[in-house]
Amino acid sequence: MNKQRYEKWHAAVRRGYYLLFCYAALTFSPLLAAEPFGSDAKRILFLGDSITHAGDYIALIETQMLLQRGRAPEIINLGLPSETCSGLSEPAHPFPRPNVHERLDRALQKIEADVVVVCYGMNDGIYYPFADKRFKAYQRGIERLVAKVTATGATLVVMTPPAFDPLPLKKKGKLKPAGAAEYAWFEIYEGYDGVLERYANWLVQRRDNRVKMVIDLHSPVTAYVNEKRRSDSDFTMSPDGVHVNHEGHTVLARAILDAWGYPIREVPPDLLALVVERQKLMHDAWLSHVGHKRPGMKAGLPIDEARKRSQLIQQRIDDRLSRTR
Repeated sequence: MNKQRYEKWHAAVRRGYYLLFCYAALTFSPLLAAEPFGSDAKRILFLGDSITHAGDYIALIETQMLLQRGRAPEIINLGLPSETCSGLSEPAHPFPRPNVHERLDRALQKIEADVVVVCYGMNDGIYYPFADKRFKAYQRGIERLVAKVTATGATLVVMTPPAFDPLPLKKKGKLKPAGAAEYAWFEIYEGYDGVLERYANWLVQRRDNRVKMVIDLHSPVTAYVNEKRRSDSDFTMSPDGVHVNHEGHTVLARAILDAWGYPIREVPPDLLALVVERQKLMHDAWLSHVGHKRPGMKAGLPIDEARKRSQLIQQRIDDRLSRTR
């Protein structure tokens, strides 16, 4: 990693983890389990849309596992931009949104994860006002995910969509009121966060003993933003309303780590940079290896070649970990 990139990561990590400690003081954390969730897993697969594709929160989680356990499961990020679990697309979208169910069987067969974490919903409302028809399509998509994942014997964790922040788009005049003829990812319904809140509430209240846990990401993001706006009315973590920045990913990571029973430790920036480097390498390789129908994605390395390069990065990670103990 060159000096400029390292300095950016260093600043982002220090800022992000300071904010996480502040956030922890404002929220409830469950009692820590003796053995944190996932610590005995061999492979953890993350499925989701562009927020998962960005991968910051996944790298933060893996780094915490490494710091606290000395090892981590193989964590595979299979997030795909634009993806839904409902199969819906808004008319103005430049291509049909990819549907996770097109690739789910291949992903489960090729990766053989013992823990699967899914996060869908942001795109599933297709940026329109709430409609029962779209909501039912989302519910069916989640039900299919639950059935297919748990049929493999994997442990399933379901996460709610994060919050939509209308403020930055409102300032730019890019929101649309109720009653418009069409909406899209670039002209979003002004009350879209209410749609996501309904989707999130349904997931949280849903009772299904096949699902190990449901993690609410919507509420922590909302609470964090509201708290920050007490002193800065213009504060946002989502410049486009949808995609959280690194600070937002630290809030997501905190919510997941809390649910899994991990405390937060300050992360050496160079260790996190190595985890990110390996995550991005394997993310691209696994996306190509499993296959998908989204246009415009960079092809990853063949999986065997990527694994060899990953092992070299792992050696550097192990060396760095040995100097933290």
